[in-house]
Amino acid sequence: MKIDILTLFPNLFDGVFSESIIKRAIDEKKVEINLIDFREYTLDPHNKVDDTPYGGGAGMVLMCQPIFDCINSIKTDDSVVIMLTPDGEVYKQKTAYSLSNKKHIILLCGHYEGFDERIRSICDMEISIGDYVLTGGEIPAMVLVDSIVRLIPGVIKEESHIEDSFNNNDLLDYPVYTKPRVYNGMEVPEVLLSGDHKKIDEYRYKESVRRTEIRRPDLIEKDN
Repeated sequence: MKIDILTLFPNLFDGVFSESIIKRAIDEKKVEINLIDFREYTLDPHNKVDDTPYGGGAGMVLMCQPIFDCINSIKTDDSVVIMLTPDGEVYKQKTAYSLSNKKHIILLCGHYEGFDERIRSICDMEISIGDYVLTGGEIPAMVLVDSIVRLIPGVIKEESHIEDSFNNNDLLDYPVYTKPRVYNGMEVPEVLLSGDHKKIDEYRYKESVRRTEIRRPDLIEKDN
């Protein structure tokens, strides 16, 4: 898989992509990640990529030309171009699974007051990571890359993500425990020590449902 990230601030990604699972996936050539400063594509003599909005208003708006030229220079028939924007579709685990099967993903990070509306015409998807506004699209891009790369075959063990929250009927994950058996008076549930895998599976499912009902009842209501 190849992921190209279009951003005005490529240095923001240095630490995120140089540690842990993403770094290992890059080193093992399971994913190629490129950071592209689309300011380099501007034809403006002053190196501008934004301008004031027609009709007035606060802030600056990203211009069409640098972004169109940048995307057109790297886009192929296999590309999926994603605009990261607060008014996009809210990101879900099922979207991460779908994107993990793509050959080439282009992530467009916004900044300032937003994009010229015409830029949407060159994008295949618009994604938001939640109902709040960030300074730019760089952090959402990091979120997408992390959630997608871990699903690429061979990056982590398959069973490690099959049991993740939101994979099983949109339920949250069940509680897990490790040694010691008793800590500060808190004990590991007896069923987990029984060796009876059927009972353990039943317990874990019930706990997933219970936790989801308490913490995310909206997920239960959505399925009903």
